[in-house]
Amino acid sequence: MRQVILDTETTGLNPATGDRIIEIGCVEMVGRRLTDRTFHYYINPERDIDAGAFAVHGLSREFLSDKPVFANIVEQLIEFVDGAEIVIHNAAFDLGFLDNEFALLKRPPFRNLASKVTDTLLDARQMFPGKRNSLDALCERFSISSKHRTLHGALLDAQLLAEVYVAMTRGQEDLSIDLIDYTVGADSTGHSRALPTTLKVLSANTDDLQAHEKILAEITKSAKKDAVWLSATSS
Repeated sequence: MRQVILDTETTGLNPATGDRIIEIGCVEMVGRRLTDRTFHYYINPERDIDAGAFAVHGLSREFLSDKPVFANIVEQLIEFVDGAEIVIHNAAFDLGFLDNEFALLKRPPFRNLASKVTDTLLDARQMFPGKRNSLDALCERFSISSKHRTLHGALLDAQLLAEVYVAMTRGQEDLSIDLIDYTVGADSTGHSRALPTTLKVLSANTDDLQAHEKILAEITKSAKKDAVWLSATSS
């Protein structure tokens, strides 16, 4: 399965009032693993940048003045994205801008290129209701470092989102196992009856126990003090 994780930066918040895309970044993932293929462009919007947007991404009209306009990169974008599942954080925002750019070029909507669109913001709100679900908040929740992210950037954010997406969809957030009460009611003597299980219990043999004790002894020796498990056993 091929997926494209995508992010954009814009001149403002509303394409309906003339705001435009000024940066687009994509990373490719195949079989839930990042490939070395990326797509990244700064884009000349041919208009001013709102002060609020500039505070977020730091991209000025002067910096963007010699960059290509959207029409000059659209074919490369189509080639990179076409047929993939697209993963976006707050997809309604980015797709609104991308569809607008395509409409200005009299092309079918951008979203038609995708085999599927996955919105990680909507998914995060279902997974963590009532909690902050910004990209920064999700990075913190899944212990993904974003210290190098002082300003928003489309390619950097797409790379972080790829890590977040994998963490959100791996099916298990940590190595802990829920404790399940396998007893159901009681039998005629008043004792709990356990649910039948097909779990096979494997006991350690003598060699396993000796090897385990040897490793514990080596750890205790290298630590040069009583191990925690020894003090816990004696208490």
